[in-house]
Amino acid sequence: MLRPCSYKVLTSGARHCIFIVATLGGELRGRVQKWGNSLALRIPKSFADEIGLGQNSSIQLMIKNGALVVTPEPEPKWRLEELLEKVTKDNIHREWETGSAQGDEIW
Repeated sequence: MLRPCSYKVLTSGARHCIFIVATLGGELRGRVQKWGNSLALRIPKSFADEIGLGQNSSIQLMIKNGALVVTPEPEPKWRLEELLEKVTKDNIHREWETGSAQGDEIW
């Protein structure tokens, strides 16, 4: 919800106004913009915080009843022990030959 504000005429003659935008658990109108060959939508920080989104978060996009729905996907919690349990003599790779040393490597 946008609340109007009063404005001051500054020395440059420009009018400036600050809008208070209430976004917590609410709605916000925005604009889709071009980003390369794709379209981009900015997510307000308060919305991102509310659903646990951060930079490089994994998300799922879907269309439900004609609406674009963005859902955060939890990052998998990998443990070394769990990963090593899946290694068997059938799926372990052999050593890989990369050639002779090219710099100051110690073999």
